[in-house]
Amino acid sequence: MTAEGAGGGPLPVGVGRWVRAILHVDMDAFFAAVEVLDDPSLAGKPVIVGGSGARGVVASCTYEARAFGVRSAMPSVRARQLCPHAVFIDGHYSRYVEVSGRLHDVLRSVTPLVEPIGLDEAFLDVTGSQRLLGDPVRIAGRIRARVSEELALDCSVGIGRSKLVAKLASRAAKPVALPGGRRPGPGVVTVPPDEEAAFLRPLPVEALWGVGPATARRLHAVGVRTVADLAGLPEGALVRRLGRAQGEHLRALARGQDPDPVVPDRPAKSIGHEETFREDLTDLAVLHRHVDRMAESVAIHLRGQGLTGRTVSVKVKRPDFTLVTRSHSLPFGVDGGQAVAAVAGALLDALDVSPGVRLLGVSVAGLQPAAAGRQLTFDLAPPETAEHVQGSWEGVLAAVDAVRARFGRTAVGAGGVDVPARRDAPWGPSAGDAAASTGDPPA
Repeated sequence: MTAEGAGGGPLPVGVGRWVRAILHVDMDAFFAAVEVLDDPSLAGKPVIVGGSGARGVVASCTYEARAFGVRSAMPSVRARQLCPHAVFIDGHYSRYVEVSGRLHDVLRSVTPLVEPIGLDEAFLDVTGSQRLLGDPVRIAGRIRARVSEELALDCSVGIGRSKLVAKLASRAAKPVALPGGRRPGPGVVTVPPDEEAAFLRPLPVEALWGVGPATARRLHAVGVRTVADLAGLPEGALVRRLGRAQGEHLRALARGQDPDPVVPDRPAKSIGHEETFREDLTDLAVLHRHVDRMAESVAIHLRGQGLTGRTVSVKVKRPDFTLVTRSHSLPFGVDGGQAVAAVAGALLDALDVSPGVRLLGVSVAGLQPAAAGRQLTFDLAPPETAEHVQGSWEGVLAAVDAVRARFGRTAVGAGGVDVPARRDAPWGPSAGDAAASTGDPPA
């Protein structure tokens, strides 16, 4: 394993032309770093981006906050306990999208084979770029330099012959949180093919894709704690414990075998909107109004991408964190908010909401181009609810979208309420979110 010096010195000599070279580029504390960039007075402070309310979660934090044990996906209440003097910011998602677009422009200037993973990371296949740009280490250094110069932000890069190894290498390239600040990381970590085994074997088995808490418990029960333990386990024992498909898959990953290619412009599988409420909701009428808002938000994004969807789903999280999901597939695609709401509302009516609803979500899957034909039948509720609404609104949706594009999302409401952006509350409600406190959609 080789690494670029954090001090910005010369790049190490490459390992020659790679038969397959994958880079994983990962921005350092992306959301929090953007906030510090936009407000330099935050520099050096423990900054936490996320839902500041009692039910919020941490989306990102500076290394000054990480030094106190704060981590992404941690409940905001716990983050406040660990770091009482932290600066909480609810976040500016549209700003992160803007900066992410500039990041991906840099990445696509290196190779067209870029697979985005969220806003702040991506895989690149630079196998075909080596003749023009040099070995993968030099390409990684070039990317880091441009991100620093053009975005004024930092990123870490991992290099390997597979996506798995590149991802784990970028993690090793990251800075390290220390009391009062951070220690710069290598910036670039390279794992040549002949060093994969030495790199992977000491890692905890949870580092492998597909090893979640349940799978980890099964592996720990037979003494498997590290990747080396997993690689050495007889194939039959692993298959008996996890099943053939998962057992063979994890055994291959433990040996560095990951043929998954970099897939540029991977199509979305679903489009959805969900919100966590500051108080549990039991009023079905209030929940229906939230469904209408979310359905309209989802529909706007469907039409913005030229898509319709056939499968509508409703997700409910109860106070005990139990998740309940209900779905219904139509024989035709929908992209109108009222049509999505008709199906989602019927699904909601079939659920028992008396225990309370902590989180509510609406999503559409089975995506297809909007030009695809549809058959006008609907068997979940009377045809006039979804079928008629979708058909009758098709002539005005383009005009509605044009008005919103010019005058803002709230220029044309849905059922008399504001239409939320799909990521208005991605990390839970803020401490001052009065609408979420009462459970009533904004008027």
